[in-house]
Amino acid sequence: MTDARHARTASATARHARVQRTAPRAPAIVLTAVLTTFASAAGAVYLDLRAQLDVSGAQALVLAAPSPVATTNAPDDPFAGAAMNILVMGTDLRDAENAALAGHEEGMRSDSTMLIHVAGDRTWAEVVSIPRDSLVDVPECLRPDGSRSKPRHTMFNEAFSIGAGPEQKIDHAAACTIGTVQSLTNVPITHHVVVRMTGVIDVVEALDGVRMCLPEPVVEDRRYGALDLPAGDQKLDGVQSIGFLRVRHGRGMGLELGSDLTRITRQQAFVQSAVRELLAKDLLSDADELYGVARAVLGALTADEQLADPVRLAAFGYSLRGMDRERIVFTPVEVVAAPSDPNRVVWTAANDAVWQRLIADQPPAELVPPPASPGAGGAAGDGATGGAAGGAAGGEAGGEVPPGGDAGTPATTDPATPPDGTAGDPAGGVAPGAALLPGVCPT
Repeated sequence: MTDARHARTASATARHARVQRTAPRAPAIVLTAVLTTFASAAGAVYLDLRAQLDVSGAQALVLAAPSPVATTNAPDDPFAGAAMNILVMGTDLRDAENAALAGHEEGMRSDSTMLIHVAGDRTWAEVVSIPRDSLVDVPECLRPDGSRSKPRHTMFNEAFSIGAGPEQKIDHAAACTIGTVQSLTNVPITHHVVVRMTGVIDVVEALDGVRMCLPEPVVEDRRYGALDLPAGDQKLDGVQSIGFLRVRHGRGMGLELGSDLTRITRQQAFVQSAVRELLAKDLLSDADELYGVARAVLGALTADEQLADPVRLAAFGYSLRGMDRERIVFTPVEVVAAPSDPNRVVWTAANDAVWQRLIADQPPAELVPPPASPGAGGAAGDGATGGAAGGAAGGEAGGEVPPGGDAGTPATTDPATPPDGTAGDPAGGVAPGAALLPGVCPT
């Protein structure tokens, strides 16, 4: 997805690639399978899975709200027919368990934040990763003691800490981050999820590790941690995985830059690998493993009241069953180096078009099918593979290597097969395949 329009200054450089993305739907798909497999004991399964989820009341605490957007939801399905904007926040809350992983640090900040837009017609989804080092205007937020914080210009990830207050309340922390995103973008956040560091470890362990093929060694600066991964094919356990997701200083795969932007690329590679690991497993044939993965996924989350319901999550996953994986893409926030601090970034006006698209529930240009040319796979609209209505839309993803990676190794692609089983045909508007990010194993 990165091209000349996405240029960064030298100190804020990060090369992004569109990836084959199924993470937004993978947990819900697992839940669907769980509830089907254990249909004979549905009541017990529901109560057990529901107990794994923490319910967040953050939405009611948000002060900075966007303009209201009308939706038409079916009465028996709160998600039906409506576009969903899900804000996913990773937290570095240093309670005793998390401090053992990342060291003690005062306060609570959002470690990574993604805005996931799921189209109302469920035919595409877009993921926007928000750099934590962005300098932004954080609006006033409601604090746990009932007071309101003053608006301030600061790093984006501090919104979490500002809302949490000395009491370290995660609902208020999430509410301040939601309010900040809505104030900056005017995109209405319809749902939210907070992911805990230790929860990620449990999910990886339930998957029996995540396989990655690193293009070079990834070695963390000893002043910050002990992550030391060799190059090549390997399985990361839970502790190694959270280390890989959080590492920012060292050498290998862009660590030399110490940039949050290159870390976003590494995180996307890990997510892609984890989703491929999940989809490669025949979970439906192993009820115990399926149930274990579902419990681990749910146990890692604090979600809003609607998402914190296994049945609704399962229904959401079912609604995504026909979505083409090629139509789930990443979009980077456009940034340049901050004039006041070369180690921070500020957003550019180019992002306004992205926010307007999401508000209008319109896909990015690369997901809009090109007009069919005469004789190239059939006439438009006739149902043939090459017609605009006959195949999945999307351009070829541009695989890129993050700074510090092996620029001489081309990105690996998986062959794409459209829903009708025919081979991908670029001339007919069918996506030829999604590029794998550096670090993702080709098979």
